[in-house]
Amino acid sequence: MTKVIEADRGFKVWWHLTRPHTLTASFVPVFLGTAIALAIEKETIHFGLFFAMLIASMLIQAATNMFNEYYDYKLGLDNEHSVGIGGTIVRHGVQPKTIMLIALSFYALAMLLGIYICASTSWWLAAVGLVCMLIGFLYTGGPYPIAYSPFGELVSGAVMGMGIVLIAFYIQTLTVTLDAVLLSVPSMILVGAIMLSNNIRDIVGDTEGGRKTLAILVGRDRAISVLSGFFIVSYLWVIALVAIDGITFWALIIFLSVPKPLRAIQIFRDKKEAKEVMPAMKFTAQTNTFFGFLLAIGLLVNYFFY
Repeated sequence: MTKVIEADRGFKVWWHLTRPHTLTASFVPVFLGTAIALAIEKETIHFGLFFAMLIASMLIQAATNMFNEYYDYKLGLDNEHSVGIGGTIVRHGVQPKTIMLIALSFYALAMLLGIYICASTSWWLAAVGLVCMLIGFLYTGGPYPIAYSPFGELVSGAVMGMGIVLIAFYIQTLTVTLDAVLLSVPSMILVGAIMLSNNIRDIVGDTEGGRKTLAILVGRDRAISVLSGFFIVSYLWVIALVAIDGITFWALIIFLSVPKPLRAIQIFRDKKEAKEVMPAMKFTAQTNTFFGFLLAIGLLVNYFFY
C-alpha cells in the first residue's frame, strides 16, 4: 500500500512538472487554426496532421515549462517559499539535470512529429519550427532570457498565440490568408496576457531577482491597466471582424467568456499578495482557453449549419 501511495506521489510530481494548466495555451491555438481552415477556407481536415501538430505543440510547451523550472532554480529565483506552479526542484527534490534531460527528450519527440508534418506539407516549416523551439529555450535560457525582459509578452504571444494558429492553418491549407492572420490576433494578445498576469503576480520577487519585465517597468497599477486593455482589445477585435470583415456573427459567442477576465482584473485590483492573486492568473489563462475555444466553435457552427 505504501508503494502505491509513493508511486502516486511520484506521478503527481512528474505531472506537475509539465504544468498541465498551461497546456491549453498549446491546444487552443491548434484547434482555432484548424477551425479557421475548415470554416473559412472550406478545407477537408487532415486529422493526422492535426494531431501531430497538437502533440508537438504540447510537447514544446511542456519542455519550455521545464526550461523555465531549470533556469529559475539555477538563477536563484525559485526557493521553498516561492509562489506559483513551478518549484518541482526545490519542493520535491527532482534533480535539475533530470528536468533538462526530459525537456530535451520532449523536444526530440516534437522534432520527429515535425518531420512528419514537413514531409506532408512543406520543408520550409522545418525552419519555422526550429525557430519556435529555439525561442522556447531562450525564453528563460541563454545569457539574455526573454522572460526577464520587457518583451516576454510580445514574444510568447507571437509564437504561442499567433504562430501556432497560423502553422495549424497552413498545414491544412498550404497557405496563409489575411482572414487567418486577423483571426489569430486575439490569440496572440491573450497568450501575452497570461505572461503579463504571471509577471504582475511576481513583480516583487522579479524585482529582487533583477528582472526587467513589462510589469516592473510600468508599475503594478499600470500593468493591471495594460492587462485590462489586452482583454478589451481582444473582444473588440472580434466585433470589428464581424462588422467589417464579414466573419460570422456566431463568433460573438466569445462573450460567454467575459466573466473570466472581469474576475481576473477584480482580484488583481483588490489583492496584492502573490498567493492571493493566484486565482487571477487562473482566470486569465481560462480567458485565453474559453475565448479561443468559443471563437473556433462559432466558426464551426456557421460552417456546419449555415
